[in-house]
Parts: sequence; C-alpha cells; structure tokens
Amino acid sequence: MTGKHNAATVLGLLDAAWNTGDIEAIERAVARDHIDHETDGAETGRSHVAQTILAYRVAFPDLRMSFEDQISQGDRVVTRWTATGTHLGEFIGIPATGRAAVVSGIFIHRVADGLIAETWTSFDGLGLLQQLGVIPTGAVRN
Repeated sequence: MTGKHNAATVLGLLDAAWNTGDIEAIERAVARDHIDHETDGAETGRSHVAQTILAYRVAFPDLRMSFEDQISQGDRVVTRWTATGTHLGEFIGIPATGRAAVVSGIFIHRVADGLIAETWTSFDGLGLLQQLGVIPTGAVRN
C-alpha cells in the first residue's frame, strides 16, 4: 500500500469511529492482532480499540474530532487532532461534570497489508483533567 492509501485508511477509521461511533469500522480497518501501545503497557486486539472509543463517546456524547494534519511515509501515518466534547457521563471513575473540554493530541499508526496494525497515542490528559475541574490549574510550585 502507498502512503496515500494508508492515510486514507487511518482517516476513514478515525472519522467513522470517533465522530460517528461506527464501531463496525474497526472490523474493516484494524488488524485482529492490533497492538495499542500505551504508557502503562500494550493492549492487543480490536476489542480494546472499540472499548476505548466507546468509553470516550459515553463520557463525551457530543465528542467531535477534527483532524488538523496528517503525514504519511511508508507504513506510518501521523495524525494531529483536536477533540471537543461535553463531559456528560462517567470518565475514568469521574462522574459527569457538565463541563466542555478541548484536547489536542497525536496518533501514530502503522499500517500493514491495508489494516491498522499498531497505534501510539499522545494527548494532553492533564489539560483534560484540569478542564473537567479534577486537577487545579495554575503553576506548579516547588
């Protein structure tokens, strides 16, 4: 597959799954043995991808992601995104706050044989928690 096809595969999945909640898109675009690299280890399989997306969409039912930039080279696709939503459901044990949030991040995907085989995600989790009022904002003092 070319970088252009890989980018289209990734963007199609991101838009369908995150913006419309089309979890079936995962079956079409993600490898069965997909690896999701996280800060606390790796998770394997499509079901983890679906669970993650559903958890965010339940917590932020009006979730909307915009895709600002996408760079594709070889089997890697990097996508810079911004997400907006209102915290109306439980999120990582935090009851709904009713607060709106805007978060930015980057996905890196590796595509193999036309399917997304691996994902790395980096986003402003601290900023999200501050916007929800869970962690105070302001300068950290020593």
